[in-house]
Amino acid sequence: MVGQQTDTLITTRVKNVQVTVEGFAGDKHAGLTHPADSRTPFCPRGTQIFNDRQVSIVSLEELAIVAASLDLPELLPEWLGANLLLSGIPDLTRLEPGARLFFSSGAVLYVTHSNNPCSGPGKIIQSRFPDRDGLTAAFVKHAMHRRGLVAVVDLPGQIAEGDTVKVIWKNRYRYQD
Repeated sequence: MVGQQTDTLITTRVKNVQVTVEGFAGDKHAGLTHPADSRTPFCPRGTQIFNDRQVSIVSLEELAIVAASLDLPELLPEWLGANLLLSGIPDLTRLEPGARLFFSSGAVLYVTHSNNPCSGPGKIIQSRFPDRDGLTAAFVKHAMHRRGLVAVVDLPGQIAEGDTVKVIWKNRYRYQD
C-alpha cells in the first residue's frame, strides 16, 4: 500500500511496489530523513532527522482482534496508513527492533520499533462509522500493542502481493530456512 496523498493518512492498495533505500517508491513517508515531530520531543520540531519510519506494517490477525474489541465489522489497513499487511504472524507488534523481514521477491526490511496507536487512524475509523461515538479514543486504547511495526529498508528490491516473508530475529546471526 502506498500513501500518495499528503492530505490524508489513508494508503492505496497496489499489487507490487518498488522498494528503494528511501522506502516505498511514491509513498509520502519515503525518505532518508523527515522533520522531527511529536514522536521526537528531544529534537526541535521540524529539524531533519533520520527516518526510522519508512514503512508501516500491520498484521491481519492483530487487525481482526482490534476490530472485534471495537465491535466493528472490519478494520482496513489503509485506514491506519499501513504500507504492508502480513498474515501468519499473530503477534507482529511484539517483534523486537532489529528483526529483519526477508521477502521472497528480494527486499529486506529492518524493524526499528513498534508503532504506537494515535488518534489519526482513530479519526479515519470514526469517519467510516459516524453512528458510533468515541471510536477515535477507543482505537488508541484497543490498538495498544497491536498497531504493528515500523521499519526501514535494509535491502532494496520489490515487494509483491502474495510474497512470502521470513523473519530473522536480531540475535540470530545466520540466515536459516
